[in-house]
Amino acid sequence: MSGRVVLVGAGPGDPDLLTVRALRELERAEVLLYDALVDPAVVALANPACERIDVGKRGDGTKGVAQDKIADLMIEKARLGKRVVRLKGGDPFVFGRGGEEASRLRQAGVPFEIVPGVTSALAVPAYAGIPVTDRRLSSSVAVVTGHRGKDEFDHRIDWEGLARSAETLVILMGTRWLEDICARVIAGGRDPATPAAAIARGTTPEQRVVVARLGELAARVRAAKLEAPTVIVIGRVVEFREHVAWYELLPLFAKRVLVPRAAEAGAELALELRRRGAEPVPVALLEFAPPADPAALRSALARAAECDWLVFTSANAVRFAAPHLARPVRPRIACIGAATARALESAGLHAEVLPDEEGSPEALAAALERAAPLAGALVLFPRAARAREELTQALARRGARVLAPEAYRTRVPASAEAELRSALSDGIDAVAFTSPSTVEHCWELLAPAERAELVARARFACIGETTAAALRAAEPRARFAVAARPAMAALVAALETVFSEDADAVP
Repeated sequence: MSGRVVLVGAGPGDPDLLTVRALRELERAEVLLYDALVDPAVVALANPACERIDVGKRGDGTKGVAQDKIADLMIEKARLGKRVVRLKGGDPFVFGRGGEEASRLRQAGVPFEIVPGVTSALAVPAYAGIPVTDRRLSSSVAVVTGHRGKDEFDHRIDWEGLARSAETLVILMGTRWLEDICARVIAGGRDPATPAAAIARGTTPEQRVVVARLGELAARVRAAKLEAPTVIVIGRVVEFREHVAWYELLPLFAKRVLVPRAAEAGAELALELRRRGAEPVPVALLEFAPPADPAALRSALARAAECDWLVFTSANAVRFAAPHLARPVRPRIACIGAATARALESAGLHAEVLPDEEGSPEALAAALERAAPLAGALVLFPRAARAREELTQALARRGARVLAPEAYRTRVPASAEAELRSALSDGIDAVAFTSPSTVEHCWELLAPAERAELVARARFACIGETTAAALRAAEPRARFAVAARPAMAALVAALETVFSEDADAVP
């Protein structure tokens, strides 16, 4: 038996809080078993080819697949020789039943490893601006489960004793029994006026925080309709939130951003949005297919040895053209954008020219001209079907001859219309366009009234001038900004610019 199980902590929700080891294990997983409270953005980072099993388990042990069945599944898959990742919210050994699962694996003779995770007991208060210890106010902290479980386990939690000892109490899984917990802590001697906080969906764009006196916390949480999962913090450290809160102050916090994307893309943009506090709403509006005439593409690429330059303006052009190029590749290679350069490196090719300035067709043509005169040069430019002519025109103005075969086509996935309408029905604050095709497909799928409503309520950002031109043509009324360079971080920064301009316009 060569299979093994890795018990991996998924952290509290924010994908950026995954450990390096956790991410590595997700990328290598052949089977993934994950709990209900693991953020979908974390699950999305797993190996696309792995078998994914939602065991639905919550931190309090309710719902989902029975615990014994989860252990049986891990053992079964490992005995088939699979590398199994058991993905658990927070840390596997902090109220995550990781110890029970490890014991079952040891009894079954299945090799296993443990990958600790960032526990919500520490990370969630931090995202709410609450340090659980501070030498001025608290030198001790107790982390407690608020889940009472079966009656015979109730006596294990000495709430009255904890109230008299630890200066800070951090309670996980306590929403359902919050009234009882607060009453027992007060009965143990803690002042009802002690600062307390309840943090729901911490470290995610849906984070909500209720701060109140301990004696009033339960009622305030009910009135605010906070739902599990929550982290409760009791102690004077909660006072820090007033001037240390930071996450909810991020420029895009809680903004729902539509990410029209290719079916197999969008992860990088989603992560950048999460880093600004936004909630990405990915919708696959295009997919890539081979060219209508593959023979014509192969014929054009066979002439590469005659060419002076080989130019790529997208990672997809590299994906569809590179396999047909004879090696070694004779012409010098140029490209637009870091993503395209990375795709070239993955294909064993290297871009000699990559414009430092804005990644426009004009900038690329100018960079080629600086490297060598273009007059009379033959440029091979594999591109998308129906691609715009800006680059071919910029090269022609400099005297170059351009061979521009169709390398791939874009089309609308069958599920796109339903997914788009579902996303819009839940409310959208912004749209981040990464290509002219995403603009065109989005507008093609919407009725005129739907387009007007989206333009009225949302703000837009475009990855570059070519995409911006497509948006202007499709909807002149759209309020948008253009990324300073063709990178996802710059696209998100452009979106921040639009919202900051709105804020500045408020009298």
